[in-house]
Amino acid sequence: MAADKSMNVLVVDDYKSMVRIVRGMLNQLGFVNVDDAPDGAAAMAMLKEKTYGLVLSDWNMQPVTGLELLKQVRAEEKTKATPFVMVTAEAKVENVIAARQAGVNNYVIKPFTLAVLKQKLTSVVGEI
Repeated sequence: MAADKSMNVLVVDDYKSMVRIVRGMLNQLGFVNVDDAPDGAAAMAMLKEKTYGLVLSDWNMQPVTGLELLKQVRAEEKTKATPFVMVTAEAKVENVIAARQAGVNNYVIKPFTLAVLKQKLTSVVGEI
């Protein structure tokens, strides 16, 4: 199954440079409708207003972390099935396990290449 590259994608990261990098990679992969939020609280507000086909979120943010955002997304009827990919420098086994238990679809460790992002997203949203 091919990915719908016209779907709305939400990138959540408190570092603007990381948002630019991820947005650029998504654009290279053909995704055109990319929004961003600086933290989990802002992201949740956006998710309530608009339907997203994919969320890529950093883990370490304040005041709402990526893991807390993931739990909120999974708890809401409207967003519980939204594909969610954690994009983080946190490679500790316990963090990966916590994200899996919370319902993450995939996990990308920073730094990463376009090829790695493509592979991780393909496993979540279909062939890119």
